[in-house]
Order: sequence, then structure tokens, then C-alpha cells
Amino acid sequence: MTPAFGRYIAPARARPQIWRLVPGLLLIVGFHLAWVYTLAGVLHGALAWSEVLAAETPAAVVALLAGFGGLILGCVVVVRVLHRRGFGSLIGPGPRALRHFALGMGVVGLVYALGALIWLFLLGRPVAGVAPGLWLIWLAPLLLVLLMQTLAEELVFRGYLQQQLAARFSSPLVWMLLPSAAFGLLHYEPALMGQNAWLVVAATGLFGLVAADLTVRSGTLGLAWGLHFANNFVALALVAPAGNLSGAALFQLPFGVGDIAEMRGMLFLDMALLLLVWGLARLALAKAGRGE
Repeated sequence: MTPAFGRYIAPARARPQIWRLVPGLLLIVGFHLAWVYTLAGVLHGALAWSEVLAAETPAAVVALLAGFGGLILGCVVVVRVLHRRGFGSLIGPGPRALRHFALGMGVVGLVYALGALIWLFLLGRPVAGVAPGLWLIWLAPLLLVLLMQTLAEELVFRGYLQQQLAARFSSPLVWMLLPSAAFGLLHYEPALMGQNAWLVVAATGLFGLVAADLTVRSGTLGLAWGLHFANNFVALALVAPAGNLSGAALFQLPFGVGDIAEMRGMLFLDMALLLLVWGLARLALAKAGRGE
């Protein structure tokens, strides 16, 4: 545990009991479900929820990502009511978190730009996706809901869950591995990913571990959030596999999530790039620490 992470979890140490954490997680899930059902009701007649889940149009992708807003609301209520601390304690010092957010975006942008050549060589040239004019129209709301969705997931897994477990248990095997494993398992979709379903779990679990480690090193949620936001922007708004979740992408890869061999190659490449992002982010943190 780093000194920065010790300061980050300090607010959670006042009320670290598991009997608070478990109901807290259940309440967060409850807020999420209530938010999704409310959103489905608001969209009724304009956009069927089956269309939202398929996410094959910009409107559907935006609606799907907007469904994560309930997680943020749940975190706000739970930390205040059950743990008697402010919502900001889940993020860390504001200015420092913003610097880390920018760092995360920058490192992902650099690595993905360098990895684009490898991507094209191994996976093939992407084809046109959403028309550029339509993409620009939807870009602002897409960025907004991407910020919301990635913040929501980071608040739950690297914020609330990792903080509370670290305040209660000394071993990182508990407060790093458990949230990362849960994050990976929640991406298990055999009906969509077929034989690659467990590889997707491994890839997202690895992302969770990288985000957890960078949160420990930085002492804020900003770095993990910036990394998550930039990663999802590339995957959902720039280049996506054809079919499901491709509705807002400017380009599409010449294969879909059901193409086993091609998706497997993409997942392994993503994991390799993620490890490079992790290494560069840690180097940048170490350099910034020496300058402070």
C-alpha cells in the first residue's frame, strides 16, 4: 500500500464494516435497476429497450450508456447514509484527480495511436461506420454519457468497493483481486461472445487489475477513470467490431463479436496494449512524484 493510497482510503477507515459494505452494494444495484427501468419508461414509444441493448444506432448507444447513471446516484447515497462521508472521498483531491484523468487519457491515446499500425496489420482495415455528419451530431452526447458510464464503473469498483475492502483488510489479494474479478465476471456474455466469453472475462479482469494498481499508485480515481474513458471512446466511438455495440462508431472492423478467431486476436492485442499503458502510466506517475 502506498502513502497516496493510504490517504485515499482514510475516509473509509471510519466505518469499514462488512455489514455496511454488503447492503451498500445491494443499494447501489437497486438504484441502478430503478434508473434503468425509469429510463426505459421515458424512452417507451421512441426507442424499444431491445434496440437499446443491441446498440446499433447512435441513439441506442447513448441510451445504453445513460443507463449507468443510477450507479453514480447509488454511490452518492450509500457513502453518505451508510458511511457518513462525502461523495468526493470516492474520487480523491479534485485538482490531483483531474491531472491524473488527463494523464490516463494521454497515455491511452499515445499507445493506441502507436498500436493502430499493428491493429491494421493483424486485424484488417476498418470499414466506414456511422456517417461523419451524423457522428458529429451525436459526438457531444456520446462524450457526456461515456464520461458518466466510465465514472460510474470506476466509482463502484475502484472507488467504493476497493476503498472499503482496503479499509477493512490488509491484504491486496482481497482489495485488488476481488473487485477486479467481479468486474471481469460481470462482462461474461456467452450468448454474445461465444467461445471467447471467458477470454473477455480475462481481458476485463486484467483491466480491473491495472486500474486497481494505478489507483493504489496515484491515490485518486482520476487515472483509472481517464484510462477507462479513453479506452471506451476508442472502442465505442472510433473503431468497433461490426454488429452489437457498433452503432456510434465512426469505423467498423471487418468482423463481428461472433467471429471467434478474429475477436480472439483483437482481445490478445488489447491486453498487450493495456500492459503497455500500465507500464507507461506507472513511469509517468513516478516521474511526477519526483517533481512534487
